[in-house]
Amino acid sequence: MAIDKCKDIENGLENLEKPFLEYAKIVDSDEEISKEDGSLGMVLLSTCVAVCGSFEFGSCVGYSAPTQSEIRNDLNLTLAEYSMFGSIITIGAMIGAITSGRIADFIGRKGAMRMSAVFCITGWLAVYFSMGTLVLDMGRFLTGFGIGIFSYVVPVFIAEIAPKNLRGGLTTVNQLMIVCGSSVAYLLGTVITWRNLALTGILPCTFLLVGLFFIPESPRWLAKVGLEKEFKVALRKLRGKDADVSREAAEIQAYVDTLQSLPKTRILDLFGSKYIRSVIIGIGLMVFQQFIGINGIGFYASQTFESAGLSNSNIGTIAYAVVQVPITVVGAFLMDRSGRRPLLMVSATGTFVGCFLTGASFYLKGNGLLLEWVPILAVSGVLVYISAFSIGMGAVPWVIMSEIFPIHVKSAAGSLVVLVNWLGAWAVSYTFSFLMAWTATGTFMLYAGFGLLTVLFVAKVVPETKGKTLEEIQVIINS
Repeated sequence: MAIDKCKDIENGLENLEKPFLEYAKIVDSDEEISKEDGSLGMVLLSTCVAVCGSFEFGSCVGYSAPTQSEIRNDLNLTLAEYSMFGSIITIGAMIGAITSGRIADFIGRKGAMRMSAVFCITGWLAVYFSMGTLVLDMGRFLTGFGIGIFSYVVPVFIAEIAPKNLRGGLTTVNQLMIVCGSSVAYLLGTVITWRNLALTGILPCTFLLVGLFFIPESPRWLAKVGLEKEFKVALRKLRGKDADVSREAAEIQAYVDTLQSLPKTRILDLFGSKYIRSVIIGIGLMVFQQFIGINGIGFYASQTFESAGLSNSNIGTIAYAVVQVPITVVGAFLMDRSGRRPLLMVSATGTFVGCFLTGASFYLKGNGLLLEWVPILAVSGVLVYISAFSIGMGAVPWVIMSEIFPIHVKSAAGSLVVLVNWLGAWAVSYTFSFLMAWTATGTFMLYAGFGLLTVLFVAKVVPETKGKTLEEIQVIINS
């Protein structure tokens, strides 16, 4: 049974390596770039449709933060019941993520997005009509499964349709739209009821389902499954009807043939001496990304502000939402300029400062000291935290994970890393409310401690990958 699960996980992200390598030689001259620019409209339309799934991802993640008090009061939920509701989305997402590669390979990228949208719509309707914990949790689980598939298929689809000169920028839109979806959910949750907020989660899925009728399937997937005629038609739609796609088509087909000839790697093979350092780097970054507390603080932001004595927790929630988007844009701009390691260390240091300030505010409140400063300190700490996280720890670990594994182990390694990430997300989101009830100061100081450990881990273990080829990165890791 365990072996079967490992195989499912390995196959789950079978093609994780494609976005990073397949377009390596597509655009070699200004002439070719100008041809691609002629059909930029279809590439942009396809990207806009796909990132509706990213926006939906953010909407699902951001839903629980502004609705906690209202849902608990309306449905008479205990702390444990709401903690299950808040965290069960990560269980669904974990299952969706580790099966998403197989689903996307079997029914195509567009088919996988349609499937995800249906799961999310069903989940939101269950949440809207729920009168108790069973239906409520089932709805949350279904939305989690849907966004688990979105988390894989959307960036893969964008990377597979985009020309090389646009791929980096368009792929960044995926992360930006996740943050936008989360921020919009935070903001709307302060002015509408939790049931109506659930209905707004259906809108991105509706736009996605309609938009999919007007865009082509991924040419790479069509080539992989042997649909040669459809493959060339889709490629021509993306590159323009007058573009010569013969060279690109030949390169994609050659890549597919090469990929299928590479040896398959099992997850257990990753723990051999050849790959163990890459595994330690990848898993370590994901563990620290989660255990600095992002899913606890993010899922239950309004609870934190209320506990700190803020008279209107909506003020803190709105500020939290507004800060995320511009800081994420800044982080994307700096990633290829400042380097991965400095950005990670600055980000982790910022999360330490934010958690320390928030923990200190609860310490002051518990001891009756400077009570008028407690809400200000708590809000300031959380805003420093989310700003620091958004600029580096949110996106950079995923970028490094894509760079440190050799091509023939990337599918198995990606599956393992995703599994660890979602397990960590569940652990943090489920335990946050219990830890806060036990000791709010200790909770944030614990996360602050993980922030410091992250800085040490990056400084001692993680290599700089900026401006290096994949082969150069492997030499550095194995030296």
